[in-house]
Amino acid sequence: MGDLGTYIPIILALTLAGDLNLGTTLIFTGIFNIITGAIYGVPMPVQPMKSIAAEALKDAKFGVPEIMAAGILTGGVLLVLGITGLMQLVYKLIPLSVVRGIQLAQGLSFALTAVKYIRKEQNLPMSKSLGNRKWFGLDGLVLAIVCLCFIVIVNGAGEERSSCDGVEENNAASSDFGENQSQQRARKRRISVRKIIFSLPSAFIVFILGVVLAFIRRPKFPSLTYDLFPGKEFSATSLSTILGLMNLVGCWSGAMPCCHGAGGLAGQYKFGGRSGGCVALLGAEKLILGLVLGTSLAHILNQFPVGILGVLLLFAGIELAMTFRDMNTKEDAFVVLICTSVSLVGSSAALGFLCGMIVFLLLRLRTWTKDKPVSAIWTHGTLEQV
Repeated sequence: MGDLGTYIPIILALTLAGDLNLGTTLIFTGIFNIITGAIYGVPMPVQPMKSIAAEALKDAKFGVPEIMAAGILTGGVLLVLGITGLMQLVYKLIPLSVVRGIQLAQGLSFALTAVKYIRKEQNLPMSKSLGNRKWFGLDGLVLAIVCLCFIVIVNGAGEERSSCDGVEENNAASSDFGENQSQQRARKRRISVRKIIFSLPSAFIVFILGVVLAFIRRPKFPSLTYDLFPGKEFSATSLSTILGLMNLVGCWSGAMPCCHGAGGLAGQYKFGGRSGGCVALLGAEKLILGLVLGTSLAHILNQFPVGILGVLLLFAGIELAMTFRDMNTKEDAFVVLICTSVSLVGSSAALGFLCGMIVFLLLRLRTWTKDKPVSAIWTHGTLEQV
């Protein structure tokens, strides 16, 4: 269930702010979890499309009809690209730096929205801030800060800890020679306690805390796959076709547009998910919740503390934004930042994508003309470029 850290805050925010049908979304994403787990055999996550979600949270006019239309159009394009095999060509033509620029822009958009949720009281349906949040209370600033600190202590910056734990164990083993038995036992206990703490699903625990506080507040009822699994590489054509079908079916029924999120896969892997069974179990739980509680669950969560929601959303946004860290050259970083800046200032991922592609091509043209010999002269019996 490692990808719940990204799934929960986005779905919850859209349910509270955008009147998304939570029951339908749970049912269809549950079904999709079970299907993808059976098809791929690895913990392939089913995540809300973050670009669409960020736009919906940022713009009050971008409501459920617009979300569904965006999902259907995206699903249609992905399906056509998948069944025709063109997705493989698109995968090769679109530079990674442009993709990272869009991801960074959407991640920062999430993070900025999250900070607003933490600092200010919110009227989520109207997407308006109502003033500074109170320091204390069941939805106070202190509670949000405590939850934020808890997640940072447990998760750190989101890095994998298995290698670090191995180094620490080796260091502990090498230092055993200079310690007595009681010191060795105390050291091993500390390592065990740290392992337990670092393996806690912190975002899920914070979410459960928010649900408990929602009940205390008395809700009113109405009358990335190749890196982690080198032996199981899936084609862009296959993923595109499945995603297209998922969104065409789900969005027509009112479910949130979905994708196979890289952050969700990283979360699954981090908490021990190695097979399709883990997402299939998660899908079954979503399906049961959706069928049994349906939209009534949204009324319960209507009292969910917005400050805690902001904390969860902040980490989801940062995780998405941090995907750009694999850009190692100055040219790639330049394209990423141009793409991000235009996307954020112009409030348009499409415009940012276009500008990023243009800048990328201009840089390639500059490199080509720089490397291409214009003329040559003989100097001291040798041919030199000028």
